[in-house]
Amino acid sequence: MSYTLIAGTGVAPCEPGRTVLEAFLRNGNWMPNSCNQGTCGTCKIKVLDGELDHRNSPEETLTADELAAGFVLACQATPRGDVVFETPATEESAGTHVLRDVVATVAEVRDIAADTRKVLLTADEPLEFSAGQYVEVTVPGTEVRRQYSLANPPSEAKQFELHLRRQPGGVASGWVFERIEVGERVAVTGPYGDFTFDPEGTGPIVLLGGGTGLAPLEAIVRQALSLVPDRQILLYHGVRTCSDLYDVDVLRELETRHPGFRYTTCVSRESGGDREGYVTDAFLEDVASAKEFTGYICGSEAFVEASVKAFKRRRMSPRRIRRERFTPAG
Repeated sequence: MSYTLIAGTGVAPCEPGRTVLEAFLRNGNWMPNSCNQGTCGTCKIKVLDGELDHRNSPEETLTADELAAGFVLACQATPRGDVVFETPATEESAGTHVLRDVVATVAEVRDIAADTRKVLLTADEPLEFSAGQYVEVTVPGTEVRRQYSLANPPSEAKQFELHLRRQPGGVASGWVFERIEVGERVAVTGPYGDFTFDPEGTGPIVLLGGGTGLAPLEAIVRQALSLVPDRQILLYHGVRTCSDLYDVDVLRELETRHPGFRYTTCVSRESGGDREGYVTDAFLEDVASAKEFTGYICGSEAFVEASVKAFKRRRMSPRRIRRERFTPAG
């Protein structure tokens, strides 16, 4: 048995217990989505007809007034029958890749910075995705699922490069930093997320990343340079200490091969990076006007908010600002 979900011109079958978001994405119908945890509200949509179970929808994300008005969080709600929704808002960078389940093998595990590991998974079959998107990994031996951005470009469709920072006491951290083994088999679902690179653009771009927020930005930089090798690209990576920096040699090598690409490390609590302080300050010092730029931001909520303000101070159009907020999970 399955239910029928309708949102504008999109129609998707949905098995009982499956979320609205997953049903649409698995059917190849785009729907706004970002965190997939009920914390960002990106996937909020209004119900026109039908009933749903809101499950664990947080009140701080979906208020009582919104509930009364018929809104749901698509990443949390499951249908109790056929449901009709309002047409989702359109988005220029919306991904159209079908959500799929694949099995991958742990090919490499390497420490790259303080409490940070790079894990390379090789999938049994290719998975189409856009630079900037993420996948959901099921921790082997558990039902715990965690979301990780892809650091590799979509041209590497059978590779999933993940940058993982240790979260004390976390289930996923315990696996990655204590028990993970090369050759281990892992269930992966993806791609998710609206934080995507626009491959049609050719203008200058600037990217601000905090900590492992560098991961999706690396994917975007690599794809952008593969399409337009002389494109002007500014990448700023912000960390607290020099021991938190990683992939420096990789990005310096890209600088050597692409004169239009500039990579700047910003260390806030000690000297030793290219700049001492925050990425937003470095950006404001370097760029007098960002009117022609497209901006990409990835990091904590505070990092994203500060970066958006910096972009706007340099006259970047709001529609050119794309952001991904990290939600820590163990």
